[in-house]
Amino acid sequence: MEAGDLDQVAELEQVCFSENWSYKLLESGLYSAYDTYYVFAQDGQILGYSNLRILAGEGEVQRIAVRPEFRKMGIAGQLMRSMMEKSAFEQVTAISLEVRESNVAARHLYESWGFRAEAVRKGYYHNPTEDAVIMWKRMESGGN
Repeated sequence: MEAGDLDQVAELEQVCFSENWSYKLLESGLYSAYDTYYVFAQDGQILGYSNLRILAGEGEVQRIAVRPEFRKMGIAGQLMRSMMEKSAFEQVTAISLEVRESNVAARHLYESWGFRAEAVRKGYYHNPTEDAVIMWKRMESGGN
């Protein structure tokens, strides 16, 4: 992601999340030493984006979003591939994420990449209130 993508990514946040990140937060991520943002664009339109944070040898998938009308077309999988390749390059030992309990499609995507549900945060999400499933992918020797 680059600065010129911010308007579209901020708009995508509004479309995809009831608790969305602000333009300012997204912009600050561009300059973070810990965050890597990816966009999936086609014909100048950003159809999806993701954010991976790596800190102290561990990764966290903080965001993955795809425009609703372009879901189930492999975009989320391509964004996941980019984040997993970065994680392997950085030799992370584990990657975590949080996902709404009801988001079955996302949970299946994460499971297909080797993530497993390990805990639940009760009432973590709002609008509507919902539990968060905490998923982890633990590497045996860094990388995949």
